[in-house]
Amino acid sequence: MTSLCEIKVPDVGNVAEIDVVEVLIKPGDIVALEQTVATLETDKASMELPSSATGTVQQVYIKPGDKVSEGSLIATVLANTTEEGGEKAKEAIQPPATSPAETSAVEQKVRPPVVHEPPVAVIPELGKATDAASAPHASPSVRLFARGLGVDIAKVMGGSGRKGRILKDDVKNYVKKVMAEGVASSGGGIPSIPTVDFSLFGDTETLKLSKIKRLTGQNLTRVWLNLPMVTYHEEADITDMEAFRNALNAEKGKDEVKITGLMFIIKALVAAMQQFPNFNASLSSDGESLILKKYFNIGIAVDTPNGLVVPVLRDVNTKSVNQLAVELAEKSAKARQGKLLPADMQGGCITISSLGGIGGTAFTPIVNAPEVAILGVTRAKTQPVWDGIEFVPRLMLPLDLTYDHRVIDGAEVARFMAVVKQNLSDIRRLLL
Repeated sequence: MTSLCEIKVPDVGNVAEIDVVEVLIKPGDIVALEQTVATLETDKASMELPSSATGTVQQVYIKPGDKVSEGSLIATVLANTTEEGGEKAKEAIQPPATSPAETSAVEQKVRPPVVHEPPVAVIPELGKATDAASAPHASPSVRLFARGLGVDIAKVMGGSGRKGRILKDDVKNYVKKVMAEGVASSGGGIPSIPTVDFSLFGDTETLKLSKIKRLTGQNLTRVWLNLPMVTYHEEADITDMEAFRNALNAEKGKDEVKITGLMFIIKALVAAMQQFPNFNASLSSDGESLILKKYFNIGIAVDTPNGLVVPVLRDVNTKSVNQLAVELAEKSAKARQGKLLPADMQGGCITISSLGGIGGTAFTPIVNAPEVAILGVTRAKTQPVWDGIEFVPRLMLPLDLTYDHRVIDGAEVARFMAVVKQNLSDIRRLLL
């Protein structure tokens, strides 16, 4: 024999509104007496709402986020009236008195369907159905703990507590497993940034990123996630170098390519790389070997209307500053016109990113992997420098070297940059 019963919020004390956190049933589910059908939460506690009937769920009237109070209707159940519990539930929860017209309307709206499911066996000790689709067995405190970690308690399988009850340690182990799988599959396991509708706050305009910017962003993100990077900051005295550079340019004709300070920086960098081979290397894909390069190709980051590109100057150790100036001017022009070929941007040993023509005092460039280092350059400025007797004005150039700490350590970087600094401060060393 069956009857339609209502599950309502019981007496919960003097609480006006209770938040619905989880709803663990849906129409068609089979519930057992005392089985948890929803989780409610106040500002002080979390509580499980038990079913007061055994049978098939007909309709659910709440959803997560709703607010309920004592007497609120949770669900209707087509109950099995048995001596063990159904008859008691029927007596405890009687349908509200209605007029004949209302009764007819209710009967038309909720007409008991033919039940084809077999009877549900109830385990007295647990008070829950043996149906495999039943809700996970966990205490309110464990459910609250899981929600705090953003865990769906239904996905935590095989509770280690008595009778399969889910404990806090089970939730922790589930989180560890998910994080390990996420790191293995994505290389970072980092959650994505949530989508925001900015039009809610004012007028907006959407501009599609260029292909160069999209690819650059993907590469930089990959490098940032995979390389342990550190940046070393230094200053070089380029007073004498600038005087020599200005003298060379003064000798040039009107149509000849002028020499920039970047040409001397390239030369100073290559001379240091010849002394420290680890800076002219790449780590093998398995991380077990270091591939030392016998050639010296320098990538130069060039700002273009479509984004950042890095043309490569090849065999710079065999070329003069004049040759490098002409080659860089040609490749920079091709880059801004979008005419660089893939081959023009491959084979670099180390990259230079110069902001000197714009400004700045320091920054942290990201290594252009599979290279192991990148040199950042900002604007030089005149500063008072103590020469042992007095302060004298000197033109000081900020240098920022970011390196892959798997290949290079801090002491080696300090020694490397000391050589770069010496080469720039006294360019005669480049002749040695």
